[in-house]
Amino acid sequence: MTDTRYLVHGVFWDGPASMAAGAAMAADDGGAPVLRLQSPDGEFRQLGLHAGARLGFEVVQPGRSCLGHVVVHSPSRREHILCTAGAPASKGKQCERCFMLDESRLMHDFHRGGRVTPGLRDYLMQEHWLYVATFAGGATKVGTASGPRKWNRLAEQGAAAARYVARAEDGRVVRILEDLVSSEAGLTQQIRSAAKADALLQPLPPRQLDAINTRAAARVRALLARTAVDGFEAVEEQWVRPARADALYGSDAFRHAYPHPLDTGRHGFDIAALSGPNALARLDGTGAEFVVNLSQLAARTIVLGDYASAVPAIQESLF
Repeated sequence: MTDTRYLVHGVFWDGPASMAAGAAMAADDGGAPVLRLQSPDGEFRQLGLHAGARLGFEVVQPGRSCLGHVVVHSPSRREHILCTAGAPASKGKQCERCFMLDESRLMHDFHRGGRVTPGLRDYLMQEHWLYVATFAGGATKVGTASGPRKWNRLAEQGAAAARYVARAEDGRVVRILEDLVSSEAGLTQQIRSAAKADALLQPLPPRQLDAINTRAAARVRALLARTAVDGFEAVEEQWVRPARADALYGSDAFRHAYPHPLDTGRHGFDIAALSGPNALARLDGTGAEFVVNLSQLAARTIVLGDYASAVPAIQESLF
């Protein structure tokens, strides 16, 4: 057991998608998703979240701490600057100063004429993709991804099914298309993390989710065919869900919401599957399955250890 305190930055799927076009993905696709931790000296540690991994920790500090800010240097290089003050988070997962310095927030207004730095402009001027993603309960959204993170973006969001509907020449065009789809096709640009986790308790069958996504993507392509916006081409390409998420969608087993808040206490469980930041977990002493929303750990301070979550009194579904 270690006394080192780590600041949690979240769950990341940063590896490349190990697949050929149209081929099924291997069990280790996505470069093995990780829980990224920052040590007191600023070094990062990655905890693998593969099936069978054990995750044990204690939350040792109340509230959230600032995760710092991002500086974008080029299409392929961005730098994470740690918060020099180690300040409490006041705006989401950042302090006021880091929020103002964070260049990534500027990209959302670029297509409306907003100011951007030279490095961020270079990043935004690369190829971007427009996608339609459907989540476990059937909720569907429109979103964007840069070329290099085309697959990873959807993996981190925890999509159940998704399709790319357009390839844009740059980030300005793709965000114009995203706003158009939201206003004309009625697709939201954001689905709450808690809603995604709740939907995984009793997900819709994979075929139904794929059918929902197919219809929504077709509706968006029909809209794009009528638009006067230049600088893109419509595409029909299916995103392949990571294999390590399949166990969350391919079972009729009844799942339970993880019963303990992640802002305090000791926790420990085995990971059976992972979709975005949501883990299918098994607690010691029970065969029941629990959905744990690991995004709730972001910006919290933990100590790793050989801990076990208390097993709640639960009644398995008879149906």
